[in-house]
Amino acid sequence: MTLEPSQRLALDVPGGDRAPEATLDGALRAVEGGLAAERILLVGDESAIRAGLAERGGDPGFALLHAPDAIPMGASPAQALRAQPRASIPVMVGAIAAGQAGAAVSMGNTGAVVGAATLGLGTLEGVRRAGIAVTVALTGQPVVFLDMGANVVPRPEHLVQYGAMGSIYMRDVLGVEEPRVGLLNVGEEKGKGTPLLKEAYEAMETAGYRFVGNIEGGGLFGGSADVVVMDGFTGNVILKLMEHFSDLVLGLVFKELRAHDAASWGGEALSSIKQSIDYSSYGGALLLGVRGVVIIGHGRSDAVAVANALGQAALALDSRVNQHIEQGLART
Repeated sequence: MTLEPSQRLALDVPGGDRAPEATLDGALRAVEGGLAAERILLVGDESAIRAGLAERGGDPGFALLHAPDAIPMGASPAQALRAQPRASIPVMVGAIAAGQAGAAVSMGNTGAVVGAATLGLGTLEGVRRAGIAVTVALTGQPVVFLDMGANVVPRPEHLVQYGAMGSIYMRDVLGVEEPRVGLLNVGEEKGKGTPLLKEAYEAMETAGYRFVGNIEGGGLFGGSADVVVMDGFTGNVILKLMEHFSDLVLGLVFKELRAHDAASWGGEALSSIKQSIDYSSYGGALLLGVRGVVIIGHGRSDAVAVANALGQAALALDSRVNQHIEQGLART
């Protein structure tokens, strides 16, 4: 079977706090897990990539795309994209635009990935603004939070579309037959919240998906919705809070277990809990609404998270999630 270039998954090799070791190890781990090596397009400094693969036993058949520069994690996205057009992030996105790949995966500068993707790829037909969808499994079942930072000052119609895109992603990629969509608010009653949320609520009631109303902050953990819609400012605060609070709480619990000589069995249980909170177990965050599949991983991602991100990208691409989003929005 001949591989079409549009089936490839472009991986930002120098992106992330642990790159390039974690990204190269993750790509190799994905191949060990069954992903065809020729589907992975490694983007970065070619000589450094080849040297890194040689240290790891050789190249199993990856495609390579040279990008001599890398955007630092703390750099201003807009300035970096203007100053470094040959950096791995814009080159990776450019591979999708040129038909050399169908998906992109980066653990690098989130703002640069979002900026490069929205400017370089554009949005799907009917999509007003792209949004970052993060999947976690707090209750043992996946829940999608959208938007987690791409659109910090949305309009009501953006939130309505996030509900539609999240519902389609949950149904067609994660396998939930009739996803429940909730709107994050300060109370469950209709009429609560800001003018933005009130107007969005009214529109979501007739948007064509299974809208279950307002969800309070505590409802994020209660399993009352499969997709929770929010503005990007709130979503990003929630995401960072969840990450750091879980680290704090699990650290305190492990400290108590050590004090009571229970760390040997408690560590395994805490690891399982940590995994349910960490969206890296699903690979990363999907930038829904752009032309092409774009996965944004955590900067601290290890090889396991990189491999999961590549698997998530392949699943979303093969599930034709973008085509389904366009079709779904056309019916609303």
